[in-house]
Amino acid sequence: MASRLQTVSRHLASPKTGAKNPDDVVVVWAKRTAIGRARKGVFRGTTPDTLLAKVLEAAVAESGVPYDALGDICVGNCQLGGSYAGPARMAMFVAGFPETVPLNAVNRQCSSGLQAVANIANAIKAGQIDGGIGAGVESMTFGGGVADPSAAPPPIKMDAIFESPLARDSLTPMGITSENVAERYGITRAEQDVFASQSHEKAIRATESGHFAKEIVPLTVTVEVNDEDVEITVTKDDGPRPGSTPEKLSKLKPAFKKGGSTTPGNASQVSDGAAAVVLMRRSKAVELGLPIMGAYRGFQVVGCKPDEMGVGPAIAIPAVLNECNLTIDDIDVFEINEAFASQATYCVKKLGIPIEKVNPNGGAIAIGHPLACTGARQVATLFNELQSKQKKLGVISMCIGTGMGAAAVFEAEM
Repeated sequence: MASRLQTVSRHLASPKTGAKNPDDVVVVWAKRTAIGRARKGVFRGTTPDTLLAKVLEAAVAESGVPYDALGDICVGNCQLGGSYAGPARMAMFVAGFPETVPLNAVNRQCSSGLQAVANIANAIKAGQIDGGIGAGVESMTFGGGVADPSAAPPPIKMDAIFESPLARDSLTPMGITSENVAERYGITRAEQDVFASQSHEKAIRATESGHFAKEIVPLTVTVEVNDEDVEITVTKDDGPRPGSTPEKLSKLKPAFKKGGSTTPGNASQVSDGAAAVVLMRRSKAVELGLPIMGAYRGFQVVGCKPDEMGVGPAIAIPAVLNECNLTIDDIDVFEINEAFASQATYCVKKLGIPIEKVNPNGGAIAIGHPLACTGARQVATLFNELQSKQKKLGVISMCIGTGMGAAAVFEAEM
């Protein structure tokens, strides 16, 4: 076992060589549903178990992975009770999985989908399983504060919370953390609106060219139109808005603070959606004749100040690059979640990332940010881009409420 771990460690230390190791963790399938706008969009009447069941069903049907090769499923979810463990298990059965395939759920807020992927990947690396599925699902139509902003938080001892500055700052509303980043690090309103406009422009181009169609699993749902139920097949994201120019965005009023710079136009959209990623040990994928999209190379989570949680990617990305013995210049594509234009702009500037490498097909400002779905969605989006443009290395990253950042490195099969 020690010899095997040493071999894996040496390989992970130099992923840019393109070497292929039988113990690599590889991605054999990664797709998502379209992303719907919460409460108003195409999935407003679709429960999250339906979204999750669809991507799980497609994961097996399209990848060709047999059920007995799946040692576990991990599903990320943020807003639904019990971290969604029970309903996720039921959704798995609806998708046709046998009872012999186990499932667990995880909640690391906005990184939950990526955390689910990492949990499965690390279980494979540890030798516990040969394959599994990391997934994420969020219905912000039905979940938590979006559905009911007046909903009380879980019971907590408020006196103790307010005695700890960091615990108290963990209660900072997400919009105010965006304002804090903008003010503390000099990110202007104009910069934010330009960033947001570019996100929409790129997402619209990716939609109209058919690029996104390669990563989206069509889902047929029933919606109410003019008091009648109509069945539609959803294949496109709701969010991208034509004509979202900096000039038009500049006219929107601040959403969270008088005189602030964060608006509905330069913040991520609350959304509904699901995504799944099938991961295998390379030797097992080869044995089963499964297609290999690329390899998982590393994952890091770091902590930062809760009241400026948006800076998380600026700390997490260097950490994972260090783990993988890589630099910013080695990476071809960065999928950085656009929770707010303020924090995304800051992270890109802080790390010195060429803007043409960042979210080349738009991000959460245009596409939407269905919390726990996002990390798994980014894997699908990243590999679609790497394969389409014949690029090699990609990074996925996001900030996390209460003050964290997560980042992962993937390498496309060349």
